[in-house]
Amino acid sequence: MPTTSPDHFHKRLRFVLWGAAALVALAALAALAFRDNEPPKVAYTGEADVRSDFELVDHTGRAVTEADYAARWQLVFFGFTNCPDICPTTLAYMGSMLDLLGPDADRVAPIFITVDPARDTPEVMAEYVANFHPALIGLSGTPAQTAAAAQSFKVYHEPMPHDHAPDGYTMAHAGYIYLMTPDGQFEAIYQQQDQLPEALAAEIEKRLDKAVQS
Repeated sequence: MPTTSPDHFHKRLRFVLWGAAALVALAALAALAFRDNEPPKVAYTGEADVRSDFELVDHTGRAVTEADYAARWQLVFFGFTNCPDICPTTLAYMGSMLDLLGPDADRVAPIFITVDPARDTPEVMAEYVANFHPALIGLSGTPAQTAAAAQSFKVYHEPMPHDHAPDGYTMAHAGYIYLMTPDGQFEAIYQQQDQLPEALAAEIEKRLDKAVQS
């Protein structure tokens, strides 16, 4: 009986998640047609305040800081493993974009930082990130450490009671993908629904090439 390789499985999973993302997007558009405009909960205070600065533990159990990724650009997304929609679709999106970058993907550190450290231990993160891309890095830590990391990126997050969620709560959080330079400075910010992964890969390649030429 033929077996399925891990890479083939991950690509199939990303395909399924992209299909789910399309359904979520259609539902969101329908919902927007019936709701009043509301101010965003994310407090974004400017490029100068956004920086890569953290002391966390990666999904292999190794203590890391932003300095461990200083040789690469950082593509950073905050979320949690019990997230039902934004997190899996965004991580699948990042995985597809990394595949499209080809050899240039080695110049990027794709990082997923949890906002739910009580449940997202390094072991949980290891199992979770393996579903999306072999290069994806899962970071966790103590509540104080993850809160400090979120603060350095100016990422909104808070627990919300939810009767049907695991442990009776979910996490409200911003859904941005941050592109940081190798020295940890803010470069750009993206959301997966704003462009196809091909467009994001092309955009990041331009920035990588421009950095080499300068």
